[in-house]
Amino acid sequence: MMDLGLLIIRLVIGLTFAAHGTQKLFGWFGGYGLKGTGGWLDSIGVKPGVLMALLAGLGELVGGLLFAAGVGTWIGAILIAFTMLIAIVKVHGQNGYWATSNGYEYNLALIAVAIGVALIGPGAYVLF
Repeated sequence: MMDLGLLIIRLVIGLTFAAHGTQKLFGWFGGYGLKGTGGWLDSIGVKPGVLMALLAGLGELVGGLLFAAGVGTWIGAILIAFTMLIAIVKVHGQNGYWATSNGYEYNLALIAVAIGVALIGPGAYVLF
């Protein structure tokens, strides 16, 4: 049952991250694409915005896919955790802990899940 639990966690977290990456990179799923995301990043002082949007989008897409597949789980977890750490430092940290105040609660939970799964291992159900 542990292996099935790890698969569910990896799929939900990993594919959600990958989808967020496609929002930034391609504007899919209601996202703003590189130019829109880059403009927002510029507006909050993260410059150059388009380059940072590209890096964030790639980190989320690649990290999410690796994490979901259970291949290179450590690499995927590091990409996820690093992206969330930057989100905490640049966006959410100043708002306190609670997500209801746009704080870093959710970002920290995602870091814990990513690192926790990496420490445990991906389980038996992996892509190859």
